[in-house]
Amino acid sequence: MAASVRIALVADIHHGPDLPTKRGSAALPLLERFSGFVREGAPDLVLELGDRISEETPELDRRRMAEVADALAALGVPVASLLGNHDVVHLSPAENGALLGRSMRHRTVELPSLLLVLWQAEVAFAPGRGFALAEGDLAWLEATLAAADRPVLLASHVPLSGQAMAGNHYFEHRPTHARYGEQTAIRRVLAACPVPLLAIAGHVHWNGVTLLDGIAHLTVQSLTETFTTEPEPAAAMGLLELGSEAVLRVVGADPFGCSVPFAGARRRWRPPLPPLGPVGAGGVAAHPQSRVVAAGRA
Repeated sequence: MAASVRIALVADIHHGPDLPTKRGSAALPLLERFSGFVREGAPDLVLELGDRISEETPELDRRRMAEVADALAALGVPVASLLGNHDVVHLSPAENGALLGRSMRHRTVELPSLLLVLWQAEVAFAPGRGFALAEGDLAWLEATLAAADRPVLLASHVPLSGQAMAGNHYFEHRPTHARYGEQTAIRRVLAACPVPLLAIAGHVHWNGVTLLDGIAHLTVQSLTETFTTEPEPAAAMGLLELGSEAVLRVVGADPFGCSVPFAGARRRWRPPLPPLGPVGAGGVAAHPQSRVVAAGRA
């Protein structure tokens, strides 16, 4: 990349009532603090990763969404937003877009030496089912990545890595609620991307990095989450700088940072080995790429 790109990040604002693990009443004051963070960081763009509200009623959701929209508009830099599952319980994607003043469809944003891909995959959630892609979601992503001529930052609300959820308050015992059912197909599409790719998401309410098929998948903590910082909200605000490396810094009560290669040569991992074969003599499992030598023989 000829020049680095700086993106400020905020995820899972959850403006609304105070809940056992979300300080919804702190959302607007924390967005005021985020405004100062943005001024200091001087980003090219703000990326807001969805779940702006905690739903209650259509009327309250509409009012709170408008309040978040006003706070984001006051940041003074371009803002890109995604839908989260809580945003669409009472408000349609079109209503979200009208209140925010921008499209909530799949779209791309061209930045210096970088393509920001906003993958607005289906986020409507059904208990017992988790998340499932809508018709056309995966085809759009596959075509967009295949045509990319520069490094890609791929943003989605739901993480695309299928990362382990051990220790997560919400998802350790409900891992299917933290990923799409079409995880295998998504992984195949991402692995085929011809240019360097970095993925970023919210939803799971913790900071993290997962490396999969040579691709780094980042997640950013919620602005108002408390399960890792009780009794105070995490107040998570991130700055992502993208150049030859991707450097993420998250400040707040749950700070995090990482640096991973980004805009160099596209790295590809060797495919995983197949499952082990039947156990042979001596309790050793046969393997297609191994040669077992019996004890006492050359």
